[in-house]
Amino acid sequence: MASKGLIILNFVLILRILTLLFCVASIVLIVTNEFKYEGARVKFTHVIAFRYILASGAVGLLYALIQIPFAFYHAYTQKRWIRDGYLHEFDFYGDKIVSMLLATGVGVGFGASAELKRLVDGIYVLIQLLKIPGFDVDEWRSNTNKFLNQGILSTGLLLGAFTCMLALTILTSKARSK
Repeated sequence: MASKGLIILNFVLILRILTLLFCVASIVLIVTNEFKYEGARVKFTHVIAFRYILASGAVGLLYALIQIPFAFYHAYTQKRWIRDGYLHEFDFYGDKIVSMLLATGVGVGFGASAELKRLVDGIYVLIQLLKIPGFDVDEWRSNTNKFLNQGILSTGLLLGAFTCMLALTILTSKARSK
């Protein structure tokens, strides 16, 4: 039967891998988020909040890529790759900083998407009242909502990465207190 310490080390490794996967999925969804309407192309880069989601996901991805080899070595050998406590400090502060960055990405993503959806609904009503000839308001609204929903989905995946990092923050805090 595996010791409690080995179970925790394996759990840390799994959480780091899950963080990586959530960040990759979030980045892929946000980067591929675009739509075309009447020759105009709207990309994720047109929404500053979506660029922030990309940036926070990229930092989370990079941090997970750095941490996974250390976590794998620690779980496999039950020893630290770099001794003298430096890796404990890096884990402790790095996990906290990255989890806070991911949390702000989640807040920005959900907040901006919700506000933009309300704005689109208001514009939809206004355009219906104006009855602009040749403008398919229903298609425009559908495309815009799909665009915003994909941003929300990407943010949800970033929330998954944050949740994993939050659990890691708790585990590294406990390890540091020993």
